[in-house]
Amino acid sequence: MNKKGQALVEFVLILPIFVFMILATIDIGKIYYTKNRLENKLNDVIVMKENNKSLKEIKKNVHNDLKDTKIVINDKDEYLEFKLSKQIEIVTPGLNLIFKNPYNVEVKRVIYNE
Repeated sequence: MNKKGQALVEFVLILPIFVFMILATIDIGKIYYTKNRLENKLNDVIVMKENNKSLKEIKKNVHNDLKDTKIVINDKDEYLEFKLSKQIEIVTPGLNLIFKNPYNVEVKRVIYNE
């Protein structure tokens, strides 16, 4: 039995799995990082609202700090609902079967409007 190429064949069989795992880890990390940035920015938005900044100033601040981020502010009777969302492109082949491509990251808060 000739075992000269056995290691090479095993490596070639496992390589796509390793590449998929590395790219999937990067994509999931991008999603987590983006969600964390949106949560932090939403905290800043709430503080700005508590400091009586106008909604126009708040939207301008969000767009200056986070490009391509959508902000929605809904006035529901006594409450204000803030939503920040951003779309992330999935680059890992096959991962778009699990996550939609582009993946929409959204955070939302509801505060009492005094």
